[in-house]
Amino acid sequence: MTLADAAPAPRGAALMASRRRRGEARSYDFRRPTKLSRDHVRVLQNLLESFARQTATNLTQVLRTEVKVELGGIDQFAYDDYIAHLDNPVFMSVISFEPLRGRGLLTWSMDVAMAMIDLLLGGSGSADQPQRPMTGMETRLAKYPVERVLYELGVALRPVVRLDFGLEGFEYQPQLAQLAVSSETVVVSSFSLTLGDRETEATLMLPFAPFAPALHGATSPQLSAQALRERQQATDALSERLGAVPVEVNARFRPITVPSADLLGLAVGDVLLLRHPRDSPLEVTTNDVVFAHAVASNHRRRLAAEIVATPPSSASTARDHQ
Repeated sequence: MTLADAAPAPRGAALMASRRRRGEARSYDFRRPTKLSRDHVRVLQNLLESFARQTATNLTQVLRTEVKVELGGIDQFAYDDYIAHLDNPVFMSVISFEPLRGRGLLTWSMDVAMAMIDLLLGGSGSADQPQRPMTGMETRLAKYPVERVLYELGVALRPVVRLDFGLEGFEYQPQLAQLAVSSETVVVSSFSLTLGDRETEATLMLPFAPFAPALHGATSPQLSAQALRERQQATDALSERLGAVPVEVNARFRPITVPSADLLGLAVGDVLLLRHPRDSPLEVTTNDVVFAHAVASNHRRRLAAEIVATPPSSASTARDHQ
């Protein structure tokens, strides 16, 4: 069962809002297990709330009209489920985040995007706006507020990961924005964006995989001094017990290669030439790893192996295999 199979899919803002209603059951796709933990959400929530506040202040200065941005929620989706529930057309900014690999999306309605162009050109932004792709001049104007938003996003995420967010271009039809495989897990943050009398939902989509190491590091518990001492004591106790674990050790001649036909034809009395030099020590191994050399000896009437220095040729061979 997927997100799309659970119920008739609402569009745009209704999708994100429906997922956050308390008491409402959410579908779970066992082929796509949850990767975004509560700790991850808590870290992102703190960072993105700061991002929303700073973005509202920045856009208010740029557009010279009141802008409000509020974080709505943070969710995990498969990429195709996220794309399928975006409005068409919608204003989509394709973003990069160096030095990490991958691309993300920043979206809001065409109505708000066109109103921003109107404000940048000195208009009131209150007139009815066209629902169409932007012209070349409109595209160049739209870059300015989007780049200011991306700057604030980079500043907000800096406590967790330092990234250089860049604008790669704009898209207007969700199906044309093939930024990831359909089943890839993405993190979608939804915002309430108010521009004057207009209100819409903005979304920020980032792939989970590139950001996972930074999120894991940010959610790692900070241990107290007592906890660190206890962890060190446990490590020391484990190391001490490992020293008493029995390990099988073999002293052997150098291995030889024998044709399979000769091996199958062996009979009592046959002789195998070991080709082991008479003055060369035996190999001391464990789990087929040579870690020392020895010569045959005896100790209290028992056969023994006396450890000797590693021959130069064996030492160089060991280094070549490392």
